[in-house]
Amino acid sequence: MNAVSESLAAAPEGALSKTLKARHLTMISIGGIIGAGLFVGSSTTIHAAGPAAFISYGITGLLILLIMRMLGEMATALPNVRSFTEFARAGLGDGAGFVVGWLYWYFWVLVVPVEAIAGAKILQHWIPLDPLPIGVGLMAIMTAVNLMSARSYAEFEFWFASIKVAAIITFIVIAASYAFGWTAPDGATFANLTSHGGFTPHGWIAVIAAVPTVFFAMTGAEITTIAAAESAQPGQAVARMSSTVILRILIFYVGSISLVVSVVPWDQVISGESPFTLALNTMHIPYVDKIMSAIILTAVLSCLNSAFYVSSRVMFVLAARRDAPQMLVKVNARKVPVYSVMIGSLAGFLGIVAATKAPQDVFNFLVSSSGALIVYVYMLIVVSQMVLRKRRERDGGAKPAIQMWLYPWLSLLALGGMAAVLIAMAITPALQQDFNASCITLVIAILAYLVLHQWRKAKAS
Repeated sequence: MNAVSESLAAAPEGALSKTLKARHLTMISIGGIIGAGLFVGSSTTIHAAGPAAFISYGITGLLILLIMRMLGEMATALPNVRSFTEFARAGLGDGAGFVVGWLYWYFWVLVVPVEAIAGAKILQHWIPLDPLPIGVGLMAIMTAVNLMSARSYAEFEFWFASIKVAAIITFIVIAASYAFGWTAPDGATFANLTSHGGFTPHGWIAVIAAVPTVFFAMTGAEITTIAAAESAQPGQAVARMSSTVILRILIFYVGSISLVVSVVPWDQVISGESPFTLALNTMHIPYVDKIMSAIILTAVLSCLNSAFYVSSRVMFVLAARRDAPQMLVKVNARKVPVYSVMIGSLAGFLGIVAATKAPQDVFNFLVSSSGALIVYVYMLIVVSQMVLRKRRERDGGAKPAIQMWLYPWLSLLALGGMAAVLIAMAITPALQQDFNASCITLVIAILAYLVLHQWRKAKAS
């Protein structure tokens, strides 16, 4: 193990609890990636790409599978490095660790108010209040859950994710029966894949162009590498999750979307409205609106819960590396980093106020400024894997139990795929604001590290 890795292992991450079980980590990984982006956001992809939309999901899923495989390799090679953001520090140094940690924290801390507002709007159907008090109430509940213990967060996420998985499996069974003609009154409905302008009505370019939008909907599988730090054997947990879980998720996404466009004509899907609701209505499933509202609410609360947890643990790691105020590394009797949780909570409350009371442009800019950050983070993680692999082979280190397939070619393919996502964002009018604002955020993070580095040098001299 190199000097950087030794310093990482020596950091006080052991102050966290070790109470999470394998079942928690499995559902945390699934729950982090299956959200409203599937149940509602998929309508935008279907509208843009037509029946071939599920191929956009397949391409994106394979890209994320490669990233998770690289995380599995690094986790087994460096089992003491217990946060995926810290692989960048191990491979590329303190500067990369600082930038990746803060960018990732910023990405998730903005997810908190976004999901809280989304949940509030759904709950307005049952609770006659404005989004602000409902959002604040959701924030208070999730703050309390995350302050109780890591186990309480994990139990909530286990059941949230279980509901989502059960809903998707049930949908796949019902929709497959209909699409194959077993329950449909007029026989099989697979003709919908080609009878409304063809399989790719807007061409294959539209299918590829939809990948950036899908990419952001499918991010979150790496959350398990954060939560694994609070399990008994973090390296083994990440290795176990790195390929198996993402394959299940890929099946859920591709399987469910392909059945949606088989059951209903793609041109009947309305962007911004759930295509799953449309498909269930087409199949004459009773009470579908209420059922889907409840499922989407579960997905939103799951993402809110995970965003809360991840932002607090990433802040804790940053503090442990002296890249954030040292008070944030303190834990309570239940081994919860209370101040880190409260920082995330405060940011969430301020975000809700900004979304509901401040000019909409303010909140839109904040969300845009995080748009491409996950791509930057993933790209640095891929580069870190390549550097660490080359370093280990040069030094004659032992082969880890999990290795990246066809190294370095698939690593380079993943890097090229994410570069293509950035290029697509830069040239797509609807995504240009997100790309430009995210570049500003990246520059600010780099400048912050340079200032901190110079301050430390001056203090040491």
